[in-house]
Parts: sequence; structure tokens; C-alpha cells
Amino acid sequence: MSKDTNLTEIEIENQKIIDNKELNIWEAIIPVVILMALLAYNIFYSDGVLFGDYSNQYILLMGGAVAAIVGFFNKVSINVMIAEVWENWKSIFVPIMILLLVGALAGTWLVSGVIPAMVYYGLQVLSPGIFLPASVVIAAIISIATGSSWTTSATVGIALIGIGSALGIPTGMIAGAVISGAYFGDKMSPLSDTTNLAPAMAGTDLFTHIRYMAITTVPTIIITIIVFSIISLNLETTGDADISGLLSSIKSTFNITPYLFIVPVVVIILIVSKTKPLIALGTGVVLAAIFAFIFQPEILGSLSSSNFQSIINAIFVDTEITTDNEKLNDLFSAGGMNGMIWTILLIMCAMVFGGVMDAIGALARVTKELLKFATSIFGLFASTVFSCLGLNAIASDQYLAIVIPGKMFKQAFEDKNLAPENLSRTLEDAGTVTSVLIPWNTCGAYQSTVLGVSVADYFVFAIFNWLSPFTTLLFAALNIKIKMLVKK
Repeated sequence: MSKDTNLTEIEIENQKIIDNKELNIWEAIIPVVILMALLAYNIFYSDGVLFGDYSNQYILLMGGAVAAIVGFFNKVSINVMIAEVWENWKSIFVPIMILLLVGALAGTWLVSGVIPAMVYYGLQVLSPGIFLPASVVIAAIISIATGSSWTTSATVGIALIGIGSALGIPTGMIAGAVISGAYFGDKMSPLSDTTNLAPAMAGTDLFTHIRYMAITTVPTIIITIIVFSIISLNLETTGDADISGLLSSIKSTFNITPYLFIVPVVVIILIVSKTKPLIALGTGVVLAAIFAFIFQPEILGSLSSSNFQSIINAIFVDTEITTDNEKLNDLFSAGGMNGMIWTILLIMCAMVFGGVMDAIGALARVTKELLKFATSIFGLFASTVFSCLGLNAIASDQYLAIVIPGKMFKQAFEDKNLAPENLSRTLEDAGTVTSVLIPWNTCGAYQSTVLGVSVADYFVFAIFNWLSPFTTLLFAALNIKIKMLVKK
């Protein structure tokens, strides 16, 4: 459940792939080349501010405009393009609502003392020597239980970022560890929507898919944990010397009590029991607000003349709590719903680009070209992997990166006498987990905003995510556990 959306909302059976025989491959990639060139220039030569604070949003819209021009020259009407963009926007309504609630959650969990309590107790348990591999394991357990990498980041992920930052560990490393564990759990949990979607597209059943996926996924997560263990053992931090001072500052600022853990525990229980994510996260906001009145009246009083106004501010706008420790001052701040606006606009603009590209038939054309390289079994796996990676970047949505290759490559796998679980596993290894590595993809935008770390900073350390496609290609190249269809 990467985006906390129900399978019924994905409308698997209604997913259509628009083909346009008028469009050739060179025309299909023109918008992609221009988009990538502008993004690269913005990153490397303009420090990310080519068009101000919303540079990436403008660039995505420009890419969509170029795609629309290509569509006009290939007999695609503006109504078709608008309809496809509208369908994309409808599909992200729930994720946008979740983003707003996560912003509210971060603010209320701060003023109620939930996040400070997590940091306070976490500092006493997690030392720098075990922190990174422990973060992978903790995130994996929560994600398997909830079926959601998004929920994992919004709860324990935020807490682990706080604890690790206080220990002096680079936030990029922490975010990479959290994301690695969260997406391992997301892949392997039967509650995850992508874990249900991939076998549905390939034509196999859920538990066959999970068992077969473990063949590549378990070795990848083991390597990830080993690498983070080596990094932790060689990490130079100043955290140990600062812990007593940090604990003292937190304790003197907030009323710290184990009762505060009731809030995150209730949220996780609700999600595990398959409560709608919006209800579960909304409950977390309301509970945190109540706990703030009970346990942190001094904090509320210091933030505004009215305790109620302080709660409203925490939900909607920026909140900063000052302590006597500079490191904690940076940590104990939240943007509320207002802090999510940049990300929401990025996702909406990405959906414009992806929608127009789909409407003009460019997505189908690119995937068909990749099919031409599938002359061998390894070529078929490689074409599927690159199709998923490309669609995560072009369509900006991990569902499309699973649905389109799933439909386009299904017959090709059957023609090679390959069992459908080969396709479903590859869709997850290349589609689900790499979405978080694309800054303008819905998953990349969400994770970087919630964890407060740019994709560029955590990319290298999201070891599980970028290693997974290589693992599936290695297994295909060496013909390891490649299941063939049994002819009756």
C-alpha cells in the first residue's frame, strides 16, 4: 500500500493503454528529452531555482506543453488530453488528502510531545553503532504490518530522523535506511496495494507472487542491512557525548511520559486492522490534539495566546518550539498542512505531464519499442525493468509503472513459456521500489517532504531500492529460479 489507496480505487480492469499509430518513437521521446534537459540544467547549473521556488513544477508543465504540441501534430484532440489529465488528477485525490493529514500529524505530534517522546526514549535505546541497520529492520516490520511505506515514513520514519539527527548521523543516511526498510515491507506485505496489483496484472495469485518475490527480495534486504551495519561501525558521530544534554533539554521543554505512545500505537492498530488511511491518520491528529491539551499546556501557551489557536496553527501552518539546544531547535519544527503545498503542486504538475504523454500514445510507444529488444529471456526481463524505470520517470506514478508494462509484456512472457510470477516479481523489483528515487514521482515527492530530506541526499543510501532492479536482472542473467510454465 505505497500510497495508502485501496485496490478498488485503482480500477485495474478499467486501466487503458492509449496507442497512437500516427506517433513514432522519436516524436514520443521529444517531451522526455526536453524535460530531462531542463531538470538537469535546473539541478546542476541553477541550484534548483531556474524559475524560482517552483522550478520543477514549471518544468513539468513545460514538458506537458511540449507533449501536447507533439499530440496536435499527430491528430490527438485537446479534449482527449484534458480527459486523461483529469483522470490522473482524480487518481491522486486520496494521496493528496493523505499528504495534508501527514502535515497536520507532524504538527500535532510535535506540540503534543509525541515526537519529542519518541526521540527522548529512542536516544536511550538506539546507539550510533546499531542505528542504521536497526532503522531498516524497524521500518520493515512496521511496513509489513501496515502494508504501507507512506504510513511507515509518516510515523516511525519521522521519529527515526529525529533520533538519528540528534545522534549526529547524516539525515540522508537515515532516510535511506528508513526507505529501504519501508519498501521491503511494502513489497512483501499482503496488505500492500502494489503487492496485490502486480500479480493481478501478470495473471498469478497473491501468495504465489509473494513467495516467488522473496527469492530476489530477501537477498537484497540482507545485503542492505550488511552495508548499513558496516557504515554504522565506521561512522564518526558526536552523538554519544551530546546525549545527556539532549535528554535534559527535551525533558525540560516537554512533559515526557510513556502515555504519549498511545497516539502512534492507536494509529498503527487502526491501519493494521484495515481502517481507511484517512480515518486512521485523522484519528492520530485528533488524539494528538487532545494529548497536547492534557500533557503540554505550557508549550501551547508559549506558542499563542490561546491553546486552541496553537493547535490550529500546528495543524495548518508552521510551528517552531525553541529549546536551549540549537540541534533540537531545527528538529522541533513542523510545517503543518501548509508545508505540503509545494509537494502537492509538484505531484499535480507531474500528473499533467504523465497524463498528456499517455493521451498522445507516447507511453505505449516507448514500451513497444522496448519490447523489440526482448528477443531472449534476459532481454525480456531487461526490457520490463527499463520500461518500469522509464514510466516511473515519465508518468510520475508507480501504479502506471506497474499497470502499463504488466499489460504490454504479459503475452511476451507467455510466449517465452515463462510463468506469470516472473513478470509480477519484475514489476515490483523495478516498478514499486524505484518510484521513490524519482524526485517528481508521487512517491519521491512524498517521501522527501515527509522525511525532510531531498531525493538527491537519500538516493545513494536507499540501497534496497536501487539494488532491487540489479538483483532481478542478475537472477535472470544467471537463470536462477526462473520458473517456466508447466505444459499440460
